[in-house]
Amino acid sequence: MPPSHRPATAPAPPADEVSPKDRFVTVYGRKPVLEALQDPALEVDKVVLAEGADQRAVRPILDAARSRGVRVTRASAHRVKVLAGNGRQDQGVIADVVAPGMRTVERFLAELGPEAPARVLVLDGLTNPANVGMILRSATAAGLEGVLLPRRGLPSIDPLVVKASAGVAFHAPVLRAGTAAAGLAALAEAGFVLLGLDGGGDSSLFDAELGPRTALVLGGETDGLTDEVRGELHGTVAIPMAGGVESLNAACAATLACFELTRRPTP
Repeated sequence: MPPSHRPATAPAPPADEVSPKDRFVTVYGRKPVLEALQDPALEVDKVVLAEGADQRAVRPILDAARSRGVRVTRASAHRVKVLAGNGRQDQGVIADVVAPGMRTVERFLAELGPEAPARVLVLDGLTNPANVGMILRSATAAGLEGVLLPRRGLPSIDPLVVKASAGVAFHAPVLRAGTAAAGLAALAEAGFVLLGLDGGGDSSLFDAELGPRTALVLGGETDGLTDEVRGELHGTVAIPMAGGVESLNAACAATLACFELTRRPTP
């Protein structure tokens, strides 16, 4: 199922044009922020405190930030909630943690070059942060070159995702695009074969021919692949089921698929 597009790469945007959402993992809450500051393996770009925050409660955070030379800024409580994306659990503090493996799809393709093989997992419509975190852990462990997490239609990489990934989310090879369909279009233009994981797939995942560049798309826990994404695919594959089992948990299916992708030698 070769794509009809010719291999190409898109130029990476200048560093100063890359959105902070494509460079950092934002953690919120006093304990997660303090843990990030106390982890020498993590680089914290900045801490933002809500104006009027309880000084006794945030003193350990201020001390930890000062000891590491991390800048601390102040913002309104409303602004902190907006930045956290969670109005109930931010506790008036957030931190931007540098994610060295995170990049836009365009930058990934520019760095990959026009000929190098690659295997990518794309998430489409998942809603459970725990599943996203576990999938990031599995994909990283399997050695995939990238995991596409669209900015829309998927939980943000927050403390729930980080916890489920056991911290791997900070270092995972995360690719960013506005939507899953937009990211897939860019991958197809660069010569990737786009396959959707679907219970009624055209063939078995274990038998399907995989080209040197393959992107496998995992749909949501309840509704599966979205119609928008289906329109971008070159085909679908299924995980064979026995014993009357209809489907696997999304994170289990993704784990199996990730290791199958990397188990196959690239042509």
